[in-house]
Amino acid sequence: MSTKKILVAEDDPHIGDMVEEVLRKNGYGVCRAYSGSEAVLAARASRPDLILLDLMLPGRTGEDVLPELCAVPVIVVSAKADVTNKVELLSAGAVDYITKPFDTAELLARIAVHLRPSAGAVGDELAVGRARLDAPGLSLSSGARQVHLTRTEAAILKLLAQNVGRVLPKSHILDLIAADTPDCTERSLKVHISNLRRKLSDVEADADIEAVWGIGFLLKAKS
Repeated sequence: MSTKKILVAEDDPHIGDMVEEVLRKNGYGVCRAYSGSEAVLAARASRPDLILLDLMLPGRTGEDVLPELCAVPVIVVSAKADVTNKVELLSAGAVDYITKPFDTAELLARIAVHLRPSAGAVGDELAVGRARLDAPGLSLSSGARQVHLTRTEAAILKLLAQNVGRVLPKSHILDLIAADTPDCTERSLKVHISNLRRKLSDVEADADIEAVWGIGFLLKAKS
């Protein structure tokens, strides 16, 4: 199994060195960045599996570069503890937020969660509750029930199915499906989500897409 690589974007050398030591001891590869601009360049060059992003970076701040880093999971690590600030960053594409000072065990646990492989994959199919998503074939089925999906619907549902139970910000969804579905906008995303909810019900998937006000959407099993 290949070693997961983590980009540590932190300008404080003492904190950065401590985090790097902990990560390496736990089997992760590490690359470093000391400014916002350097974080963007390092992300492109090293292709990390996850990014730990400090907000108070020199030059371009963490908030400024976050939208350019969301192709991979980004955990914001910051001394800022304001709830509004956390919500804004999650909406902008971060997958998590941990406040300084932090316990290294908690940091490692959060990293492990966001690097965990998606459950339910079978070949080219993904489990969606009791249903199966064939994204390349643009279909959702459960038993004898089957519905056709549009290309945009398939891309959205695939992304949600790969992150079951995790809230995905609307901007994050749009960024990740942009290459395949350039027509999708924040306004039309709500329409696609509504259509997907109906189709999930049509095949009795026993799963639904929930809206998290002010942030985005998540896929979860019905209780």
